[in-house]
Amino acid sequence: MTTLLAFIVAIVVLVAFHEYGHYWVARRCGVKVLRFSIGFGKVLYSRKFSGSETEWVISAIPLGGYVKMLDEREGEVQPEELHLAFNRQPVLKRMAIVVAGPLANLLLAIVLYWGLFVNGVPGLKPILGNVAPDTPAAQAQLRAGQTIISINGVQTPSWQEVRWVLLDAVLQGDKAELAVLGESGATRMQDLVVTSLTAADLDGDFLSKLGLQPYRPVVKPVIGKIIDGGEAQKAGMLEGDRVISANGKPVGDWAEWVDIVRSHPDQSLHLEIERQGHVQELGLIPESVKEGSQLIGRIGAAPQIEQKEFDALMTVVRYSPGKALFESLSKTWETAAVSLKMMGKMIIGQASLKNLSGPVTIADYAGQSAQMGLGAYISFLALISISLGVLNLLPVPLLDGGHLLYYTVELIKGSPVPEALWEFGQKAGMALLLTLMALALFNDFSRLFLN
Repeated sequence: MTTLLAFIVAIVVLVAFHEYGHYWVARRCGVKVLRFSIGFGKVLYSRKFSGSETEWVISAIPLGGYVKMLDEREGEVQPEELHLAFNRQPVLKRMAIVVAGPLANLLLAIVLYWGLFVNGVPGLKPILGNVAPDTPAAQAQLRAGQTIISINGVQTPSWQEVRWVLLDAVLQGDKAELAVLGESGATRMQDLVVTSLTAADLDGDFLSKLGLQPYRPVVKPVIGKIIDGGEAQKAGMLEGDRVISANGKPVGDWAEWVDIVRSHPDQSLHLEIERQGHVQELGLIPESVKEGSQLIGRIGAAPQIEQKEFDALMTVVRYSPGKALFESLSKTWETAAVSLKMMGKMIIGQASLKNLSGPVTIADYAGQSAQMGLGAYISFLALISISLGVLNLLPVPLLDGGHLLYYTVELIKGSPVPEALWEFGQKAGMALLLTLMALALFNDFSRLFLN
């Protein structure tokens, strides 16, 4: 229910802003708006406000919306209202109305990011963990414990910024110049070569392919919480127990303990544990559960966390209102640019089409971000709003960018695009969008059922 509600709220907010951009500029340009609809298909709710000529509608399929304007191409227009018809407006006014929707989405992202930056965005400090050998990071002589201060001159106060700036560098096929702060307090410049990444590497966690991973404190194999009815409770384990060994193999940290449990579903484990300074022996059989296509072991226990160590790794990125406006503009521009570059790479085959996501994946991310908190959900809304704005500006018939292309041609040649060419473009655009939608849904269900 959280995922569904978060998805519906996201769609309604993003579509409402997009369509209101069209509506607001159309009214300022003297165009009569007949209907403002959130959703497509059967009308579920309809209302006309006093003194308004517009019908405000909520429709059954909440995957978009539209603004219906008075237009001779879509129905008969009374002679006294011809000056209110969209198609009778000067080409510059029509262009302004068309571009207003995507710009409204970009403006929404700027406002959302501004609010986040003023309030403060929590993030993980970009401190390097173990650097894997034979990776670009190892070749750049990066070391665990170093902090990434900036990349190509762009400040990186958290791992989120590190990922975005490096993704941009990868898409440009450029090197990344990192300013890193060592544990000694000295700052060094290191060149990280990112050109070795392939299209397949961008499908998943490309930072690990570069040899970059966040520093994580060692979590001791100490039981911090026991789940009622779990195998750990049935075996007699207690909170505070430290696992010394399993089947004679020493257990150094919680990660090793998790690996042992996961690899022994329905198999007996002979444990040595330390309890209140005394060593005891226990027998434990992890419960067998299915994870994807394999069976893993689970015992129903969580680690004891030294919260101070983890809190020390967190940071809050916060700016003054003026600085926050600049940063929100920069963030929106950078995100839009990266989105366009990724689309371009997919078109020419240098990035996998698996990166294309549909409504199922968006709904999943909406639910995950909502569960993480309001800040994460607002950040998700901003990101999707930018994607929606950029997508609609693409010069594809049926999209706002396609109409903008037609009107640009009209502005240059002094006359409208021929009707036959317009109709052909609409059909071609419909075929392209349906193909992309089918591919996005295929990717969605592949992630859902095959991963």
